[in-house]
Formats: sequence, C-alpha cells, structure tokens
Amino acid sequence: MNTKLSAFGRMKLCLRTATTAVAAGMLATTFGGCASLTQPINGVPADRLPPQFFPEPKNDLIPVDISMLSIEPPRDYQISGGDILGVYIEGVLPFNPPNQPPEPPPVNFPDADSTLPPSIGYPIAVQDDGTLSLPLIEPLDVDGLTLEQVREAIREKYIEEDILRTEKARPIVTLIRERTYDVIVVREDGGGVAGGRGLTNQNLGAQFLTGGSDRSASGGLVKLPAYQNDILHALVETGGLPGLNAKNEVKILRANQADQRMRAQFMDQWRAQQAAAALDPCACPPKLPEDPSILKIPLRVKPGVVPNITEDQVRLQDGDIVYIESRETEVFYTGGLLNGGQFPLPRDYDLDALGAMAIAGSSIGGTAAQNGLSIGGGVTGVPPGMLYILRNDECGGQVAIEVDLAKAINDPRSRPLIQPGDTLILQYKCEEQLINYGISTFFTFGIRELFRN
Repeated sequence: MNTKLSAFGRMKLCLRTATTAVAAGMLATTFGGCASLTQPINGVPADRLPPQFFPEPKNDLIPVDISMLSIEPPRDYQISGGDILGVYIEGVLPFNPPNQPPEPPPVNFPDADSTLPPSIGYPIAVQDDGTLSLPLIEPLDVDGLTLEQVREAIREKYIEEDILRTEKARPIVTLIRERTYDVIVVREDGGGVAGGRGLTNQNLGAQFLTGGSDRSASGGLVKLPAYQNDILHALVETGGLPGLNAKNEVKILRANQADQRMRAQFMDQWRAQQAAAALDPCACPPKLPEDPSILKIPLRVKPGVVPNITEDQVRLQDGDIVYIESRETEVFYTGGLLNGGQFPLPRDYDLDALGAMAIAGSSIGGTAAQNGLSIGGGVTGVPPGMLYILRNDECGGQVAIEVDLAKAINDPRSRPLIQPGDTLILQYKCEEQLINYGISTFFTFGIRELFRN
C-alpha cells in the first residue's frame, strides 16, 4: 500500500539520496578515471621555474626607423662604372670636317620608369674601372666625379693635348642612364602585400595551416639604381616591409667571395660539432648558432636601444641576397579539454596562458557550459581549473609548467608567456571532477528517485 510521505520524510529521503549521489560520485572518480590520477602530469608551478624557461617579452618593442634602412644620396650624382653618359664635343664627337657646320647633339629621352630628365650627347659607357674612353685621348679616370667635374676634366684634357683651342673647348656631359645593381630578394611572407591587415587570429591560423602562408618564395631579381641600392628600396620593390607571416628582421647574404668562404667554413664546423656530439649519448645535440657571415637587421628593438645600423650594412651590391624568413614554426598546440589544434603566435605582442586559451576557444573563468563542456544528461558543472604547458628544453627534454587558472586570473605573475612549440593541456583538478560526478549522479539518479517516491 502506497503511503504518502510527510514533509519530514521527504526531506530525509532527499538527504539520503544526495548522500548516495555523492558517494557514487566519489567511487566513479576513484575507479572511473579522474584525469589527475589516471593521466597525471608532473607539473612545476610557474612561479618556481628559473627565468631561462620563459621567453623574452616583446610588448614593449618599438619599430626601427625605416629611414635607417636606406642610404643618403649625395647632393650631386657621382659617376662610377656602369653609368652611361651623354657626351658631345664640338668638332671631335662627332668628327666635323673643316669648313663644315657642326652637327647638333642628339637628344635622348629616358625610359618610362626612369626619373632622369632628357639628356644630350652620344652615349658613352663608363668602364668598370671608372674610366671614360673618348676619341684622340687616353681614357680619363672619372670615378667619383660629378657631371660638372667630368665636363671640366674633358675640357682640360683636350686643351692639354692641343686638340681644341680654349674658346672652342665646350664639351657637353649629361647622364643618360645611371648604373644599376642586381639584387636577389627572397620572401617567404607572400610579398608582404597588405601586411596581413584585416586578418583575425582564426583566419591567420588557417593561413598557416592550409598553406596560404607557406614557404613558397616571392620576389626575384631586382635592379636597383645607384643610391637606391639599399634594403628599403629592395623591400619596397617587392611588396613592402615584412608582413605578419614573416619574422621581424631582414637577413642579408653577401655575394662576395670572403663571405661565401666564411659561410662554408661555418657549416663545416657545425657539422663537426654534430658528429662529435653523436658519439656522446649524454651530450646535448648542438644548436645551430648564428652564422657570422649573415647580417641580421632587426625591425623592432627595445625602448632606448639605438640599433647600430650603418650605411655600409644597408648598401647592397651585385649578387647580394635579401632574405625575409617565414615564421611558420612560431605556433603552439592545444589538447586535453581544449579544442585540439595548432595556432600561430602573435608577432608583435606577447601571448600569455589565458590569452592562448581564449584563442583556442575556451572561456576563461566561465562555467563548463560556456566552455562547451557537459557532464552528461544536459547538466553542466564546474569548469576545469588546471592548465599544463609542456615546454621543450635545449637538450631535447621537456618541462611541464603548472598553471592554476583560479590563481592566474588574479595574479599576472602566474600567467607565463607562451613560446613557439608549447603544448597546452587543460585538465580538471581531482576535486573538480569529484564535484562534477556528484552533480551528474544527483541530477540523473537522485532527482528521479526522489520524484518516484
């Protein structure tokens, strides 16, 4: 016979059911797989690790003045090998027979992309040694002279050789075409078009993963006029400054024989170090050091630091290579209760543990429902509160950095910066999983049993 329970009886039954639910949750936690017990990660709290395990902050870095990447042209153009001059010497160039009226000098119009004005005279190329060959006289050394100085040198030479009288020596010298330098530009950032503007973290990451920012190089051979043969003009000719997909630096590989020999010697030494380290199983594999033959020019520096960039460093010569390197390896990985994936790190600002979780789609400090986590039956519980950052060291080992999210929200010192190659694993604390099992058991068993009675 069914007997209607009193209010006191119903309260006792509810308490007994809740106790049963909690006990079941404890058993389920113990035997059903608390992640902190079945898949333990031996982490070290972030505030106990030495500084060498953390990357240098970059929030305060400021851009380098881009005018330092160019050379300052002289007031007057200075002649050198490779220039083409327009020369007209009445009676000599061209030869004019006696008693014949002189021919007028030809007028030369520059190419469409040239900034030079129209010139007058017959084209005469300046030789690689800086000499100018003219009729009836020895070659003139004009290297480093201005047009006015070349004109005066020609005049004096023809008077000195008694070829022209003083009143007839009126040569005309103009610049038809300035010398150019062939420079190779290799860019792994897609040419820097638009500089990555308008990209969100999500579609920027998609570009990294789907090949939109792969290492397919753009650029090519660039002809730079004299006094524009510098890094800034080479970048402008190929799309501008490095985009968000490139490192904040420019590498210069010189074409001269001395630097090429230095690079070959450097690689031979490094391979020898690798071979020696392979014989010792306890030795760390050698890390590739900085190549002394490659010039690296940073594009962002710390406040108060004046970069030591000279004109000789930014000046480019024939065969030099300007290299913009991709930063496709600057990514971090997520797993555990976070959505698994690979995400690019920002280039110009720091990303801490909470920011990385937000990029991965986790709501910081929210409920389990806001994080898309359910404990069964449509019931949501407390969110996970422990984040582990798996970070590789220089010897191929690994350190696990433990981040208590409740503490990290209130203490910025407990939010370590993310560096390339980090793996973020989000887990429940054991007590959080216990609470969630208890809540799940109560709502799926306790409430049903309560209403049945």
